[in-house]
Amino acid sequence: MDGAGRLARSLRSPRPQTDLKAAAIGAGMLLREWLASKRVVTGPSLEREPPHRLIAMIERYIPRRAGIAATVLILLGSTGFGVVKGGHLEELTSALSDTRNAIANSVGFRITTVAINGRKQLTQDEVLATGGVNGRSSLLFLDAATVRDKLKANPWIADATVLKFYPGQLQIDIVERTAFALWQQDGRLSVIADDGAVLEPYVSRRFLSLPLVVGKGAETRARDFLALLARYPQVNSVTKAVIFVGERRWNLRLKDGLDIRLPENDVGNALASLSRLDKEEKLFSRDIVAVDMRLPDRLTVQLSDEAAKAREELFKDKKSKKKAGDA
Repeated sequence: MDGAGRLARSLRSPRPQTDLKAAAIGAGMLLREWLASKRVVTGPSLEREPPHRLIAMIERYIPRRAGIAATVLILLGSTGFGVVKGGHLEELTSALSDTRNAIANSVGFRITTVAINGRKQLTQDEVLATGGVNGRSSLLFLDAATVRDKLKANPWIADATVLKFYPGQLQIDIVERTAFALWQQDGRLSVIADDGAVLEPYVSRRFLSLPLVVGKGAETRARDFLALLARYPQVNSVTKAVIFVGERRWNLRLKDGLDIRLPENDVGNALASLSRLDKEEKLFSRDIVAVDMRLPDRLTVQLSDEAAKAREELFKDKKSKKKAGDA
């Protein structure tokens, strides 16, 4: 107590208390101005409340140092908003991850041995880069499930298993897809697997020997059709491309440019007939441009322009000779 018998205040309390009063006065004035601008009926209790009573209520119900806590929260919120708005969230996350991994590596959880099994098309560096594993990664904080999901997102990888052996060994087992065919759609050429997955754009000549399939939907239906075509080597050996028409049936484009229009149903019998006709009649060596097998009871052959002209002249000669004989 002081000499006048009054309780002495702490020497450290006036500044926060003064700041709190000033904040309360400002808040009260702003509240009144906002209510007035909105024309809100506040009721007799709030309209008639004296300013000092309002300040007293705020001091009573707001905890001490609330202003400091609010300021800290505002600063943290502003910093977070600036990081997100400025597009630096990924950089911040990466920096925090690198720091965490560096600490783990320093205490003995550095990845020192990596074993990758099952790879054929992909290199070890490609597998690690796909899984997000690099020289800064630590085994302690490496999420095996996340690495596996990243690996399976690569179209070349059908499945993957990621195992961690502490303190520093990582094992990755992958099941690769195999390049099955080249698929042409809308002028784009891609390498596909037998399940129709697009593996990569066609840029490497090492895939040049793969069969060519063309058309929408051909990538998912090619496996079954090419397996059926392989049963008839007489036809398969001279086929350059298979074309899926209207997502219903197939055409064959032979290496010499001959088009063969197969029926929608009973394709096996059509291929067997083609094979037999070529063996017996040398069908593929004739001067024709198309063979239409879509009708079940007949086979239609379209001659080339030269063959059609020669055939027409032949009929004219026969007709003129017949007239001469009749005369």
